[in-house]
Amino acid sequence: MTKRPRRNHGAVFKAKAALEAIKGEQTLVELSERFQVHPNQIAEWKKVLLEKAPEVFDKGKSSQKEPDIKELHAKIGQLAMENDFLSVALGRIDGPSAKK
Repeated sequence: MTKRPRRNHGAVFKAKAALEAIKGEQTLVELSERFQVHPNQIAEWKKVLLEKAPEVFDKGKSSQKEPDIKELHAKIGQLAMENDFLSVALGRIDGPSAKK
């Protein structure tokens, strides 16, 4: 039995297969023959689609969490202090890579 090379399916293909599975007009075996993928793969895509479906209709909330401005300012301050410290420390070192 020859091995088939690994295939990467796009989001449109996965959605189409999962929607057909949700409709229930054909069995998973029939769908797997039609789409040429394993029945377990179609079942997994169907499960993911059903879990993520509410997010499609969630208009009021953004899907990404807003960054915390205070944390970002603190990180900028920390990095600025580290840069200052390292530039002073590098100035004290005598060598070919030292700042002059």
